[in-house]
Amino acid sequence: MTDFVIDANVLMSMLISGKAIYRPILSTFNFVLPDFALVELEKYNEALKRKTRMNEAELTRWTYFVFSQVNFLPHYVLSTQFIEKAEKLLVDIDLKDTSYVAFAMQLDLVLLTRDVFLYKGLRKKGFRSVMLFEGFLRAS
Repeated sequence: MTDFVIDANVLMSMLISGKAIYRPILSTFNFVLPDFALVELEKYNEALKRKTRMNEAELTRWTYFVFSQVNFLPHYVLSTQFIEKAEKLLVDIDLKDTSYVAFAMQLDLVLLTRDVFLYKGLRKKGFRSVMLFEGFLRAS
């Protein structure tokens, strides 16, 4: 099994879409998120409900399935060393993505994102452990 760190926008897109294509991907790969992603998800929960084409019962079942397949890690397991490295990389990109980048570095995993600005900014600074989620889907 291959592991990846995903950010909240990837999780949101999975939840909104409810597409069957995500079932085998979620069952095949191990996705890790910092617990901070739950805060982001809560902040946008009304948008999620508005954008999905699923009814409430379908969304509830789909959300249960997705959450049973992803792993949330608490912030306290992040090493200060990796937090500081991530902050240096993200200072002129977006500091709110620090946990995602720090976990990718600490766990030596690729970060999957839909945030093109984050992706390009990290790549420009030489951080190669990042991939756009659409590219991941095409390669899977």
